[in-house]
Amino acid sequence: MAAAVGVRGFLVQPCSLSFVSDKNVLKHSFGAANTCWHVKPAKPQGFARHVAHAQLRPTWLPGLDPPPYLDGSLAGDFGFDPLGLGEDPESLRWYVQAELVHARFAMLGVAGILLTDLLRVTGLLSIPVWYKAGAVKFGFANTETLFLVQLILMGFVETKRYMDFKSPGSQAQDGSFFGLEAALEGLEPGYPGGPLLNPLGLAKDIKNAHEWKLKEIKNGRLAMVAMLGIFVQASITHVGPIDNLVEHLSNPWHRTIVQTLANSAS
Repeated sequence: MAAAVGVRGFLVQPCSLSFVSDKNVLKHSFGAANTCWHVKPAKPQGFARHVAHAQLRPTWLPGLDPPPYLDGSLAGDFGFDPLGLGEDPESLRWYVQAELVHARFAMLGVAGILLTDLLRVTGLLSIPVWYKAGAVKFGFANTETLFLVQLILMGFVETKRYMDFKSPGSQAQDGSFFGLEAALEGLEPGYPGGPLLNPLGLAKDIKNAHEWKLKEIKNGRLAMVAMLGIFVQASITHVGPIDNLVEHLSNPWHRTIVQTLANSAS
């Protein structure tokens, strides 16, 4: 006979002793007859091992089982996919690359906005606030020319990235990138590497660079959230993030997000 307590099982064997002093033996009485039961721990069942394994893996919500297609092999995989967008393996591959590109653009954007806004607020540069910078006219070229140049350059790079996504390693072949293939190396899709994009050589062995990938995607996700905050902040306060920070520090108890939202609603 077996008895289960939680996820821990016990094997119980009957005996005919009338008196037992072993603490691992349970004595039970049925009427006039005394029956004792030898109790010893059983081996953990598969369910118990599965629960213990699931608890060892960090997830975005503690105690929540991640979907089976998110097995933890991807950098930054914490089992977050409430809409089930990654159920299809091909779609999951594309979403991984899309998140990586958006994360990198967000990190560049946050760094650029904070740096230029700091230079503007301190008076070191006379430049417009970041959300008005796109309307500035340049003397060396008109807006239409700059737009066409950006469209051509970005279109070329994005096309090459998509081709490498569809056929990994194809863009590292000789003559596929104006002779710059050796400088980019083409480590794997999303990680071109080389002295141009990895000058410090931090992740030359990209297959074993899981820690660097994790740091990058974590910082990228934080930057995407920061960009969203900067957008909302600009639409409500109509100033830059450094201006908002200075105003908050001048009166921390009365210049907060609560007062700002309340004033904008009134």
